[in-house]
Amino acid sequence: MIAEFDLVMQEHLRRIKNHEVYHHYLGPSIQNELIALLARHVKDKIVQKIQEAKWTTRREGLFNKLEELLQNLNLDIRNVRGQGYDNGANMTGKNKGVQKRLLKVNPRAFYMPCACHSLNLALCDMASSCPRAVSFFQVVQHIYNFFSGSTKRWTVFKKHVKGLTVKPLSDTRWESHIEAIKAIRFQAPEIRDALIELSTSADFDAKTRGTAYSILTREIDNFEIILGMVVWHRALLAVNSVSIKLQTEDMNLDDAVTKLKDLVSFFKDYRRNGFEGALEEAKILATSMNIEPIFYEVRVRKRKKHFDEIDEIEEVQPPLQEKLRSLDDSTLRNSCVKLEKYLSYEMEFDINGDEFIRS
Repeated sequence: MIAEFDLVMQEHLRRIKNHEVYHHYLGPSIQNELIALLARHVKDKIVQKIQEAKWTTRREGLFNKLEELLQNLNLDIRNVRGQGYDNGANMTGKNKGVQKRLLKVNPRAFYMPCACHSLNLALCDMASSCPRAVSFFQVVQHIYNFFSGSTKRWTVFKKHVKGLTVKPLSDTRWESHIEAIKAIRFQAPEIRDALIELSTSADFDAKTRGTAYSILTREIDNFEIILGMVVWHRALLAVNSVSIKLQTEDMNLDDAVTKLKDLVSFFKDYRRNGFEGALEEAKILATSMNIEPIFYEVRVRKRKKHFDEIDEIEEVQPPLQEKLRSLDDSTLRNSCVKLEKYLSYEMEFDINGDEFIRS
């Protein structure tokens, strides 16, 4: 069977049949031995990579590597005044993480988690807490998996869709979901045409036709999914804009807090006033696809609400400058003195409390 497609195997079998070789290595015992040899070789390579990458397997090793790098660059670790990492336990652990080990050497190297990664985690929690959101994104991923899983299906997709290609969802960069949704939101009629061809063409087997028909009738021709495209595209567009801004070189803490506060305000306003506009937009899209803009009735499952649950999104704290302006002179002076003491280490002072008050 392999020889039908593999020229090397084809030649090997020819030599066996012509008695040009007598050791053909095709028996079950030698095949099992070859598999064992390959498995051992793969295992040895994995072990070798782990041994070579010892610095990335332990928190202590990560910190030691960081310290060694700073020494090689002739940079004093005592001059570090800030740390920022993603929220992984190896880096941010409060007891043994890299940030804690660095603080033991230099107490003034304050740690702050990556704002973009924290935003991604908040979005992930927000979406995963809503069953309808989970279902919607499963549909988006399902559409991508179906078309990308076969070159023949992908050819049909490209035949009908001339613009953006469907994309998979990203687990690490949640705001990039906008790219996956955009391809479906603005090309839903063309994707629908591709599914119609796949569900009716005799060039495809029954399983492919059945899957295409299922996606077409249960997912694409579903007004709730169409509304989800409109709502999530608008929401993630706002999130992506903030995420890009948070990663600019000139971003500071006050601006970051302001941007996040604006994003919370956007979601609150969109929750109160944006649904009607999104509904009208979805109806126009559904009508253009000859889909009836109605929601199917489903049985509502009630969940018991815990006493500590809240409905509103928590307010983002006001920027630092606003807080400082609200302090009276006595409170401000005490705070500056405390900051001067906190930013000192082994009789070294980063700031002068009195000068800091005047500034």
